[in-house]
Amino acid sequence: MTSCTPADGPPDLLFLLSWASHALQTEHAAGLAELGISPRAHYVLAQAHTGELTQREIGERCGVDKTTMVVTLDQLERAGLAERRPVPTDRRARMVAVTPAGEQVLRQAQQVVRRIQDDLLATLPEQDREVFLRSLLGLVSGPLANTSPYAPGARSGC
Repeated sequence: MTSCTPADGPPDLLFLLSWASHALQTEHAAGLAELGISPRAHYVLAQAHTGELTQREIGERCGVDKTTMVVTLDQLERAGLAERRPVPTDRRARMVAVTPAGEQVLRQAQQVVRRIQDDLLATLPEQDREVFLRSLLGLVSGPLANTSPYAPGARSGC
C-alpha cells in the first residue's frame, strides 16, 4: 500500500479516508452500473421510495444542486424508474414517485450495496466491525456533521 504517512507521525487520516472512499465509490459504481443506474440515481430512488418527498426535498437530502437533480430525474424517468407528479397544493413543486420497475431496480441495488458493504466489512475482525461503523457514525454526526457535501442543504453529495 502506498502511504502518505509521515515517517515520524501518525497515519494521515485524510489520505486514508479519501482512499477508502474512492475505492468504495468505485465498487458501488461498478456494481450499480450492472443495473443501469449510478450511485446518485440509486440514492435518489431510495429517498423517493416513500412517495412523500418533492424533487427539492430529495435534492436537499442528497446534497445535489437543482440542475444535477433535474438531470438525474430526467434519466430515471427516461428509464421508466421514477416519475414526477404535481403537488396539489403547489403547482411549482413536483413529488417524485418510484415506478414498479424502479421498485424492482431499487431492491436489486440495495442487495448490491449490501453485498459490497458486507464483503468489505468481512475483511475486518468481527469484533472491530461494529466499533468501526459506530466510530464513523460518530464522526459524521458530530464534528464533521455540517462540513460534508452529504450534510443537509450541501451540494454534490450523491
